[in-house]
Amino acid sequence: MDETPKKFDRIVAILIQLQSKKIVKAQELAERFEVSLRTIYRDIRTLEASGVPIYGEAGIGYSLMDGYRLPPVMFTREEASSFIAAEKLMQKFTDAELGSHYASAMYKLKAVLRGSDKDWLASIESSVLMQTSGKTINEKAPNALAFLFRSIAEKTQVTLGYEAIEADGITERIIEPVGVFHDHNNWYFLGYCHLRKDYRQFRTDRIHTIKNTTIPFAIEHQPLDFYLEKEKKHLTTTKIIIRVDKKIAKYIDEDKKHHGFVSEKTIGGAVEMTFMCQNIDEYFPRWYLSFGDYASIIEPEALRARVLELIEKTKTGLQ
Repeated sequence: MDETPKKFDRIVAILIQLQSKKIVKAQELAERFEVSLRTIYRDIRTLEASGVPIYGEAGIGYSLMDGYRLPPVMFTREEASSFIAAEKLMQKFTDAELGSHYASAMYKLKAVLRGSDKDWLASIESSVLMQTSGKTINEKAPNALAFLFRSIAEKTQVTLGYEAIEADGITERIIEPVGVFHDHNNWYFLGYCHLRKDYRQFRTDRIHTIKNTTIPFAIEHQPLDFYLEKEKKHLTTTKIIIRVDKKIAKYIDEDKKHHGFVSEKTIGGAVEMTFMCQNIDEYFPRWYLSFGDYASIIEPEALRARVLELIEKTKTGLQ
């Protein structure tokens, strides 16, 4: 099999990626193209031999010399169509300002397509719909994500009017945002709170006011993953084992990962699932009740007692 076309496509893609960001690591390229580091090193040498001015530093990565630019890159219709789902998601799951910016970018993308490709894209676009349950945009601070992105990029503090779940009212906070993430159908961000003198997680739908400042970060922060992993290690977890009827088990596949799912095995007509759960008193037992008539609790006894307690409260409420 002739590998030359495949190699050529990879080298062109590497050149495009080098232009897309300031520094690109060899390991990042190897993982993207599923090749060895040695292959990436050879590809970089090929680009250098063809006259592309690449600057490389051991342990840092590769970058293009300032001033070097490729001509505008044309999208294939398949690449352009991949943006359709992203556009629909941006319209539904981000705030007003980010959605507006993305819509503007999509107009520019569509403008460079050939006429036949525009028709091809339009036929897909009219057939894709994102449906949601509940509100996805915080009406009190509809552009919160845009403010946070700006703060993270410019490394400047934001001021918040924030209502914590356990608080009686709104507190004013000065925050240095580290990163934004989406989990359990909500947008969160992690940042250093100057009021609490520590890192905290915040839900964007609890923000009442947000404002960017010109005050630079007072602290040099680690990447977002560092703090999320650190937080996981310090959480107390409880081992839970339940057995679920095989006919029902497939219907809870999406939900179980949100409750500390670890592993499962089939035992007769049931699927035995193991969880390491952080909240054995509220979230897990209430979730379990949604399919409990097709399941049994193996351990711990405390979970069985809590489920029975919730059942009794429900019975009382029905009387």
